[in-house]
Amino acid sequence: MLKTTQFMLIAALFAAATGSSRAAPDDMSPQVRVKAQQAIDTGLKYLRGRQAPNGSVLGSSGLSALSLTAILNNPAGNADPVAVGKYASFIASKANSNGSIVEQAHDESYNTAVSISALAATKDPKYAPLIAAGQKFIVSTQIGESRGFAPVDNWYGGLGYGGDERPDISNVYVALDALRATSFNPKDPVWQKALLFVSRQQNRSESNDQKWAGNDGGFAYSPGGLNPPETKNGSGSYASVTAAGMYSLLLIGTDKTDPRVQAAYKWLTTNYTLDSNFGTNSKMTLFYFYRAFSNVMSAYGEKEFVDGRGQRRNWRNELAEQLISLQAADGSWVNRDSNVYWEDKPELATSWAVLALEQALK
Repeated sequence: MLKTTQFMLIAALFAAATGSSRAAPDDMSPQVRVKAQQAIDTGLKYLRGRQAPNGSVLGSSGLSALSLTAILNNPAGNADPVAVGKYASFIASKANSNGSIVEQAHDESYNTAVSISALAATKDPKYAPLIAAGQKFIVSTQIGESRGFAPVDNWYGGLGYGGDERPDISNVYVALDALRATSFNPKDPVWQKALLFVSRQQNRSESNDQKWAGNDGGFAYSPGGLNPPETKNGSGSYASVTAAGMYSLLLIGTDKTDPRVQAAYKWLTTNYTLDSNFGTNSKMTLFYFYRAFSNVMSAYGEKEFVDGRGQRRNWRNELAEQLISLQAADGSWVNRDSNVYWEDKPELATSWAVLALEQALK
C-alpha cells in the first residue's frame, strides 16, 4: 500500500506535470525566462502552421497529441480554441473499440498514452469516456499474468509499443506519465508491477536482480540490458533512458531519497551535458532527452546541482539557453544530426523542445 508521504509526492508530481504549481521566481533568471517564453511562442506558431485542415499533424494521432499538449501547456495561455478543437476532434476520431487511440495497428500503447494526456489537458468533459477507455487499454497492454508472465520474468510489468512487442523503459515512462496526468488510480497494481520492471532496467545490482546489471546507477533501454544498436554501448547507461527511468520511479511514488532515485540522479548530474544524449556518444533522440530531463529535474525539485567537474549548474537556465540556441528562424527545431525515432521531423522535435521549455518555466 502506498504510504501517505508517497501520496504527497504523487500530488506534487501531478501538480508539476499539469502546471498547477510554478517554480520559485529565482529558479530561472528573468532575462532567460523572457527569451524562453518567446521561443515557446514562436515554436507554437510553427506547430499551429503545420496543422492540416482535418486537425491533424501529418495524419498522426501521436504527433497531433504532442502538438496539442504543447499548445495547452503554454504558461502564457492564449490557446486558439478553434485550433484546439480541431486537434482534439482529430485525435478522438482515431479512438478504437479496444480503447486505443491510433490510426493504425502500430505503436498503440505509445500513441494512446500521449493522446489521452492531450485530451485530458483540454479539460473538456466530453472526452472523459475516451480517456477512461484509453487508460484501460494501456493497463491491458502491461505484461503480466494474463499473458503468461510471472514476477520472475524480466518482461514482467513492462509495456511495449503494443501487442506482443518487447517492453522498454521509454514506453513505460510515457504510459506512466499519461496515467498520472489523467488521474489514474494510484492503488492500481499497474504501478507496483511497473516498479519491478523499472528497477530491472537500472544499472544498480543492489536493486536489480538481473545478471547483466552494472553499478553506475543509470538505465538501459530494454530487458536483458539491450540498448538500440544506434547507442553502440551494449547494456551501458545513457541519458535519455536514465531520465525516463528516474522519472518513472518518481511517478510510481518512489521517494526521492530512495537509493534507486539517488543513484540515477547521481549518474545524470555527474555525466551532465546538454550537447549530446550522453552515454551514446551521439545526438540520437536528443530532443526526447531534453523533454525527459526537464520532466525529471522538475519533479526532483532541486534548482541546482554540482556536476562531475565540480561546476554548479542551474538546469532551468542552461536547458532554456540550449534550446533557444538551437531554434530555427521559423520557430521550429529539428535534429540535424540524427533521424532516429523521427527527430529529423520538425513537427516532433519542435513539440519535444516546446514541452521541455514549458516544464522548465513552471
